[in-house]
Amino acid sequence: MVIMFHLFNNKKTKNTKFFNTNYIFLLIIIGVLTTIVFATNSGETNAQELINPNKVSTLNQVSTANIDGDPSNLIYSAQDLDIDKFTSLLMSKAAAESSNNANNTSSALPAAAIGPKIPAKGYLVQEIRDGLYWLTDGAYQTMFMVTDKGVVAVDAPPTIGNNYLKAISEVTNKPVTYVIYSHAHLDHIGSANIFPKNATYIAQDETTAELISAKDVATNASAFPPIPTISFSKNYTLQIGNQTLKLDYYGPNHLPGNIFIYAPNQKVLMVVDIVFPGWVPFPYLAVSTNVGGYIRAHDIILNNYDFDTYIGGHLTKTGTRNDVIVQKEFISDLEKAAAKANQEITFGGIAKQVGHFENPWYIFNKYLEAVNSQCVNDMLPKWQDKLGGAQEFMGTHCFAMSEALRVMPYLAASLQGNIVVYR
Repeated sequence: MVIMFHLFNNKKTKNTKFFNTNYIFLLIIIGVLTTIVFATNSGETNAQELINPNKVSTLNQVSTANIDGDPSNLIYSAQDLDIDKFTSLLMSKAAAESSNNANNTSSALPAAAIGPKIPAKGYLVQEIRDGLYWLTDGAYQTMFMVTDKGVVAVDAPPTIGNNYLKAISEVTNKPVTYVIYSHAHLDHIGSANIFPKNATYIAQDETTAELISAKDVATNASAFPPIPTISFSKNYTLQIGNQTLKLDYYGPNHLPGNIFIYAPNQKVLMVVDIVFPGWVPFPYLAVSTNVGGYIRAHDIILNNYDFDTYIGGHLTKTGTRNDVIVQKEFISDLEKAAAKANQEITFGGIAKQVGHFENPWYIFNKYLEAVNSQCVNDMLPKWQDKLGGAQEFMGTHCFAMSEALRVMPYLAASLQGNIVVYR
């Protein structure tokens, strides 16, 4: 390359046009040659190792421990590994990169949303106090109580699955003797079949009726949670050995049958799919079937129970009374923003803007988009840096609240001046 440069340099002093035409060409040649030389020098040893059968031949011989736990440092040739092991290697690298991305994302979350890290085993179990434990896999959470006459398990989220039994075995060798269903949704109780068949299953009447109906129409009834052996209407107190749990029902909220589970000695309250400490609720106000009952549940929690720890059924952290107060404020702001959007944006006004009426659903779509957009714009400035998931789910909450306020008489009456019907 040095010789070429000198030859070229002599020519360019005689012919400036020649220089202008070929200068870029020379740079390309130098870049290509440099790349080849560098790759040859730095890659020769690696290339020999990749094709040498006396070197690495299986993943068993080189583990992540050999490369400081970083799968990205591994270089393998497909001929060194069978296809399953090669795929496993790629999946390992992808998992590591996904974990890094998750860590980067979590750093942008509001401080209130960040909970404890989930261990590599896939779940976290911690004692709250006096034999009451909480368990989470990061997406779902629940609690169980160890008594001198066995374990009381609450719910059985499928994402946790058999890890529930592993978590219990870490703290006691006592069997599960009671199972409590918070409500009928399968994402919370769908794995209840992991518990002993001779355990006593307890639920509110609405939950019991829902599970009976499911069993009646199911082609494989055994795939559904066991039917409760104890069903109650309003209140039930479970006194087992030296422990107490109080179960209360105040009417529909998130779902008919959704109960308040209270451990008075430990001052722990579990109400599923109502409050999400540090986060906005699951989409559409946690897909609540009764928005009025969902809103009232916040006051019931604060007014009826003396608790220090709150378990909401989702995500990676427990809560406190303050978390409930914060979400109540969020819901109050949402009511006002949705009512304001309902008041200021009319169906008739949007219809005039559209100007044609052959497709009423198109007009409705534009109308709902306009209401939602105003509500979201009013809500985000205050809440996007205060609660996790605000940007992702605010539109769903605005839609659920504005629709409920528009069509449900009780909610419409709760805010003076709210527009009840489409105009």
